[in-house]
Amino acid sequence: MVSTTTELREKLPAGLTALNSSQRLVAFLEEANLHKKDFAEMIGVTLSYVYSLIDENIAFSTRTTTLERVAVVMEIEPESFPEYKRPEEPRLMDQGIEFLKNMQREQGLSNVQFLKRFPRTQRLEIVDMWRGALPMPLDWAKLYAIASILELSKEDIYPYWQARFQHHLTSGGIDPMSNIGLLNAMFQGIKAYLRV
Repeated sequence: MVSTTTELREKLPAGLTALNSSQRLVAFLEEANLHKKDFAEMIGVTLSYVYSLIDENIAFSTRTTTLERVAVVMEIEPESFPEYKRPEEPRLMDQGIEFLKNMQREQGLSNVQFLKRFPRTQRLEIVDMWRGALPMPLDWAKLYAIASILELSKEDIYPYWQARFQHHLTSGGIDPMSNIGLLNAMFQGIKAYLRV
């Protein structure tokens, strides 16, 4: 078993480049000491589907979503799978998500270690945020749960939440310039309520 996250990250991409996708996945699961059932929950598939992914006699998945989720958990680019076809729609670029990912890296947490800190039912949602398919949650409780796992304060995460909420309001038809007083009062009230 690999002793540190850094060693795992360094070992996998370099050591697995000559292997096919199934072999790479098997090696990753062994190196990360990740149970197939946990992995299945992280990528949103059944356990039998994971067994089909690691079976070299069955063609590896070509589903874009599945390959992107697998890549997030393995911390590799989805393009490293020969089966991957880049989707037509662009990925979301969310500053809040990037901030959270940077904080995760600063703490030296691999994606597997990070995901294991969440209830099983929330892991897939985190994977989808990390792959750029979902934006940062508007639900403060969900967002603060993520921030708490990364030992971030309300003050650390609030500016990203406020920017996300303002964007949501603007895209919903609110003109921020015409409603500046209303928005300022609303956000002051929210900050007071959250004790930020």
